[in-house]
Amino acid sequence: MIKVKTKLGISSIHGIGLFADQFIPKGTITWEYHPLFDTGFSEEEMGQMSKPARTQFLNYAYFDKELNKYILCFDDQRFINHSSKNYNIVSTPRQDTAARDIQIGEELLCDYIKYDDTWFERKKENFI
Repeated sequence: MIKVKTKLGISSIHGIGLFADQFIPKGTITWEYHPLFDTGFSEEEMGQMSKPARTQFLNYAYFDKELNKYILCFDDQRFINHSSKNYNIVSTPRQDTAARDIQIGEELLCDYIKYDDTWFERKKENFI
């Protein structure tokens, strides 16, 4: 569940991005996993999806090793983009925190590998 005011916009990184719509001080929790809102599916449940639905789902989902489920954020958090060097959000499977002060209008970026080291491999497998 997003904890700060954000908006969607055109990203210079990739497609749609998530942007700060307020000043976010360093250390602020910007998102937290919430099981009543964020949908989780096991590998078995994912196998019941049609291939197009599974591909779309995996485009936005991440894998939580502790829960052993693929998680899809119910809100616009799913539009956060990746940067391995210029991220301003430190992500774990259950929480995102501002790595530094983030200005209004700045795109929120995280390093996907920090919370899901399987994301890029899955993307390659499901989108080629």
